[in-house]
Order: sequence, then C-alpha cells, then structure tokens
Amino acid sequence: MGKDVIIACDFACTEETIRFLDKFNKIREGVVACDDISVRASRPYVKIGMELFYAEGPQIIRILKERGHKVFLDLKLHDIPNTVGKAMQVIGGYGVDMVNVHAAGSIQMMEAAKHGLMLGAIRFAEKPKLIAVTQLTSIDEETLKNELLIDKPLDEVVAQYALNAKKAGLDGVVCSAHEVVRIHELCGEDFITVTPGIRFEENAAGDQKRIMTPAAAKEVGSDYIVMGRPITASDKPVEVYRKSCEDFK
Repeated sequence: MGKDVIIACDFACTEETIRFLDKFNKIREGVVACDDISVRASRPYVKIGMELFYAEGPQIIRILKERGHKVFLDLKLHDIPNTVGKAMQVIGGYGVDMVNVHAAGSIQMMEAAKHGLMLGAIRFAEKPKLIAVTQLTSIDEETLKNELLIDKPLDEVVAQYALNAKKAGLDGVVCSAHEVVRIHELCGEDFITVTPGIRFEENAAGDQKRIMTPAAAKEVGSDYIVMGRPITASDKPVEVYRKSCEDFK
C-alpha cells in the first residue's frame, strides 16, 4: 500500500484552488532530471472539503481530475442509511478516489454507503476507497465525556468505531495518528488509516487537539497523512509539501 501526503485544499472557490495548485505545476519548468518526487509534487493528492464543494459543486472534482490530481472528497456523510446510500451512488459517479462517512452513523449506514458508492462507480475500473471518521481530531477526552455524553475512553470509542467500519466492508478510517497502531492491530495492516492533524513542530496546532509530525506519523504506520494550513498558508508551499513527502515517505 503506497503512502501519500494529501493536501487539504480548504479554499473558498475554484479560482483560488487552481491558483494554489498552479504553484506545483511550475516546479517542472527547468527541471533537468525530473525525479519521482518532482513528478508527484506537480500533481499532489488533494482533499476537497465541505466549504469548497458546497461553493462549487461537482465541477471542482471534474476540473481537478482533468488536471491529473487524485481527489479525496471529504463530506463526512451522516444520515439514515437510505439517504446516505443514494447520496453515495451520486458521488460514485464523480470519479473521486476516496470519500468518507461518519462511523457514528452505524454499521447499517456504512453498509448502505458502500453499496451505493460501488453502484455509482460501476463504470470506473479503479473503485473509490470508502473510509469512516472515527472521532474528529478536534475532539478530546473532555469533549467526549462532557458534551457528547460518551463515558468510554476516547481510544476505546475509536477502536470500536474502526471495528464497525471493517465489519461494514469499508476500506479504512480517518483517525488520529496516535490511534494508528491500535487500529492496525485490530483491523489488519491492509485497513487504511488516513490521519489529519499533521503538523511540523514549529506549526501552531490551531483547532486540532490530537496532532503529530509527518516523520512521527510514518513511524507509527499511517497510510496517508492530511496537511492543510502548514502547506496552504505557507509562503513556500511547494517546499513545505516536498519536505512533508520526504519526512513521511
């Protein structure tokens, strides 16, 4: 299973997104020996979240795929099984590479999501990966207990949600890098772990509470890491991205 760094493109519109990604295309100009890292860096794996998708709709997916990017559509669906299944059938037709739901929606909902997604993606040779969010990386033990009224320890909740996702036939989960080892122990090494909340030590944590560096995420066995503001808010995003790739891969 190949490891990869996914850039969270949390921009307001298509124009802003393309302007950012064009910085990566420019690195190919003047490269004498275009090594693998340079080629990959010109078309990074990107995550499209709610803000951009709701602003621009499916056309943003089409544009990015035409430009050669892999796309993780991060909408975190969470509704009754029938609704999620039908929505996933539509999403399957977009040609995305990865999409997610909330594991809290139940095994039945995740099964419906998988079924709908495969129906929608029937014309594609390479099927999209379906993963489940265990707990948001903005959630900590105190929030879990005092606001969500879940008395079990956070690591136990995450582990059970991961097992539920595997039982439902999903490909993996979104989780904190701190939970990767346990999830692989429970669900197998081929069960994908996608870990947001990745920062370099010099970066501020922002609203993420369970964070880790790219190098540390590699050591614990994360399959994909998601980085947003440390790259997108940088004055030198290509350099930061390449450093994250080198540290992680």
